[in-house]
Amino acid sequence: MSVQCLPIERGDVTAPSAHGPAATERRRFVDEWETKRLGDHVKFLRHGTNPRSDLRSDGTVGYLHYGDIHTATHVHLDPSGWPLPTLAVDRARSLDRLEVGDVVFVDASEDLGGVGKSVEIGELEGREIVSGLHTIAARFDKSVLADGFKAYLQFCPAFQRHLRRLAAGTKVYATNRVHIASADIPLPPLSEQRAIAAVLSDVDALIVSLEALIEKKWAIKRAAMQQLLTGRTRLPGFDGAWETKRIDALAEVDPENLTSRTDPEFAFNYISLDHVDAGRLLGCSRETFATAPSRARRVLRPGDVLMSTVRPALQGHLLFFGQMPDAVCSTGFAVLRTKRNDSDPRFLFAHLFGDGVAAQVESLLAGSNYPAINSGDVGGLRVTCPPSLVEQRAIANVLSDMDDEIAALDRRLAKTRAIKQGMMQQLLTGSIRLPIPDDGLEVESHDA
Repeated sequence: MSVQCLPIERGDVTAPSAHGPAATERRRFVDEWETKRLGDHVKFLRHGTNPRSDLRSDGTVGYLHYGDIHTATHVHLDPSGWPLPTLAVDRARSLDRLEVGDVVFVDASEDLGGVGKSVEIGELEGREIVSGLHTIAARFDKSVLADGFKAYLQFCPAFQRHLRRLAAGTKVYATNRVHIASADIPLPPLSEQRAIAAVLSDVDALIVSLEALIEKKWAIKRAAMQQLLTGRTRLPGFDGAWETKRIDALAEVDPENLTSRTDPEFAFNYISLDHVDAGRLLGCSRETFATAPSRARRVLRPGDVLMSTVRPALQGHLLFFGQMPDAVCSTGFAVLRTKRNDSDPRFLFAHLFGDGVAAQVESLLAGSNYPAINSGDVGGLRVTCPPSLVEQRAIANVLSDMDDEIAALDRRLAKTRAIKQGMMQQLLTGSIRLPIPDDGLEVESHDA
């Protein structure tokens, strides 16, 4: 998808195409935006105050809870595809039913970024939906705010600034009907609202498709791990019985550590538990031995595998260490350095994500009041291995290729989200005006 958005002056018209006289001239939206007070164009709906304990799974009236909005990853709610909890008909009798185009806001957020978060209701396909606990349901005049565009109202800078300025509370940031109604928002004509919504919806659709593709690739990788890391499926050319081995037979555990004799001025890149998530290194801090946290002790070399001992059941706290020089990690990790002729570090790293290791860790934690194991426990964990290092490397190559594909998709998703943020910043302020579509979209303009 490619969208050309260029700043223009009033009355600007694109030049005729060099491809011939039949080419269509492309005008752009040129009418001025008008500032409107939302309270003059909104009706607030009656919502429920039922806690989760009142909800059920087999009722007929869908119940949109504020938690469902906070966790929503998309701005348009498709009730036909979203499994909402339900409320008994007698409990929902006094509540207004939501309609297509209604906007439901959360009225509380634990952080400033969640203030004003909302969803716009899409096609209901006969379903009854009501707005629930800690929500504000708004029905805006469709002659002022177009369906589809209302989902992006929460991202309009003027609206964000207004709500965040008024948000109050010691533990939560609160929003109420008065806050929403008192907002003065610059709005484009309806036809431009629809065009903006169409462009942003296309980007949202791309984001949804990338998310679905990434989840599919992860499912494929998990299935491959279950087969390849257990010997149930063998790669071509390999045979022989697999063995179960302790990790400390395959790798040294915590092979290098800083000591009290370390030079206080020794500088290094420090990796803590907070720097690792889902097998990825998010960053590090530059420290010296004299100023670093007391847990900064484990010396790292390329190819080392880090496994959290403090929160080992959260398998996101694993890392296959790369090429960063002068690196030291927290003693909250056990560092595994594979023995050259016994194990491929990538194969061992993949094993630590498997169900077998997770089950062993949970067994070690059973009955403990402190969710932690030690490096000795890590060394005693057992993994299954093929009879040759060559097969380990072949399996590691297959899984690494899958990781590379997923990482490329993750980067593309992050880039698409960043592009969308930039587009919203420009389109929702009028800094950039869209071309008028060729499909005969009516444009409210006084210029030829």
